[in-house]
Amino acid sequence: MIYSVRGKLIHKENELAVVECGGVGYACRTTLQTLASLSETGSEVTLYTYLHVREDNVELFGFSSQQELNCFKMLISVSGVGPKAALSILSDFNPEKFALLVASEDSKTLTKTKGIGAKTAQRIVLELKDKIVKENIDLSEAGSSPVVAAADGSSVSEAFSALLVLGYTQSEIAPVLSGLDSSLPSSELIRQALKIIAQKMNRQG
Repeated sequence: MIYSVRGKLIHKENELAVVECGGVGYACRTTLQTLASLSETGSEVTLYTYLHVREDNVELFGFSSQQELNCFKMLISVSGVGPKAALSILSDFNPEKFALLVASEDSKTLTKTKGIGAKTAQRIVLELKDKIVKENIDLSEAGSSPVVAAADGSSVSEAFSALLVLGYTQSEIAPVLSGLDSSLPSSELIRQALKIIAQKMNRQG
């Protein structure tokens, strides 16, 4: 499995970025979000990748962040959602926004993506919410943190669920959210929490 590619960006077009590594150009299918984050051709870039293998085709998908890659893998795990649909969704919504839509069960907004109907959007929300439950994630196990006291549907619990969808662990999320203002909207809580978690990771690195 190819975990990532790092090299010179030699070409980019709609939903495609080509990265040259060791004289080989890797064509990576990607999102508009990732393309927008990439510098001009000729610059050095890193893409986190997923190799999709079918009987008649092999495609490499690349993303500018592990969070976007994680969302992509979760999307294609949903029945009836293929790589093309997943790219379309993540082109319209960044990982934080997508995770928030799933956490708040906002399937209606997902239908704004071309080709995503109401039934597919509802299935995405239901199956990804179920995935969190199957991983035995229980907010009540977080101890005495204020996160636990948040009622279902509150901005804190929505932010907690959204961060779980992005791939962070309960132990990483709970102490961070407990130190934030619970009256803030979930989108702001997510933004601040991601910033704090990133700072902690940088210090540890």
